[in-house]
Amino acid sequence: MFLWAGGIPFSACAGIQSGSQTSEAHYSGKQGQIIVIKVPTDEASTHVQGKFLGRAVSFFPETRPGEPKGFVGLLGIDMQEEPGTHDLAIQIMDGGQGRSLSYRVLVLKEQFRVEHLKLPRDKVDLDEQGLARWKGEQEQVKAALAADSPMKLWQTGFVEPVSGKRTGIFGSVRIMNGQARNPHNGEDIGAPLGTDVAATNDGIVRLTVDHIFSGRGIFLDHGLGFYSMYFHLSDVLVKEGDLVRAGQIVGKVGATGRATGPHLHWGVKLNGARVNPYALLDLPFKSEPQSPTVTPPAEPGSAAGAPAP
Repeated sequence: MFLWAGGIPFSACAGIQSGSQTSEAHYSGKQGQIIVIKVPTDEASTHVQGKFLGRAVSFFPETRPGEPKGFVGLLGIDMQEEPGTHDLAIQIMDGGQGRSLSYRVLVLKEQFRVEHLKLPRDKVDLDEQGLARWKGEQEQVKAALAADSPMKLWQTGFVEPVSGKRTGIFGSVRIMNGQARNPHNGEDIGAPLGTDVAATNDGIVRLTVDHIFSGRGIFLDHGLGFYSMYFHLSDVLVKEGDLVRAGQIVGKVGATGRATGPHLHWGVKLNGARVNPYALLDLPFKSEPQSPTVTPPAEPGSAAGAPAP
C-alpha cells in the first residue's frame, strides 16, 4: 500500500496573524489512501481541528523525537472521493485567540479491480424481512459510531490482524451473480477457520455484532474518528467497552454472514472515509513527512466481504 505523507514547512505559514490565511502548499493522495498532515504551531497553541468535504479531521500534538513543534492529523481519502482539488480548512486555537489556515488537497483517482463472484441467491438478493434487518443493522452501527472519542488511543506501529492470502481487494468493484454491487470497503484475508485475529492497535471495543452480511464482527474505536472493523468471525473474544492493546487477540477467523469460506474482512474508517487498512502499516512515523508541492501535478478474490446490497 502506498502512503502519501505531507508536511507543511514553517516557511509556508510564517507571519500568520489572527483571522484567515490560505497556504499555497498542498497535499496529494489517491482514493482510499491516508495523508499525514502537519500543522506547525508554537507553545501557545492548544487545539487544532480541520474540516475536509464536510468531515471533521482531528489533530494531535507532535511527539516524535526531532520533529518541530506542531500538530499532526491523519486525513482519510474515501474510496469514492471526487477526484480533484479540495480545501482542508484548519482552525488553530492559540490561547484565547483563534486563527485559520486553508490547505489544498489533490485527490487522485485510483484504478480499482473488478471482481466477479458467484454466490447463493439468498446471500445476494434480500427478501423484505432480510432487507428490514439489514437497514436496522446499519442504524445500529451508525448510532454506535456517532460520537468520536475525544482522545487519541492508538500508538505508533500498527499490526496486521491476521496473516494470509488477500482474497478480496479493497476498492474492487464487485459483480455478484452478474449484478454490480457497492465496491469492497475493506480487505479480505483468507486464513484457516479458528485462526487468531489481533487488534491492529490500541482502542476500545465500541460494538460487537452478528449481522446478516458481516456475520460476527467487532468495531474498535481508536479515538479521534478512527475505527477498525473485523468481520465474519467464528468467535468474538471481547465485549463492548473493553480496552484492548495492539496485537491482542480479539476473535477467531470464521465464515459467518455473507462469505464463501473462512476469512477476515478487515476494514477501516478514518474521519468518516473508507480507507485501505493496509495504509495503516505505513504509519509508524519512522521518517519525516514528505514536503508538499506548491502546484498540483497536472489479484481477484474469491471470498465475499460485507458491502451493502
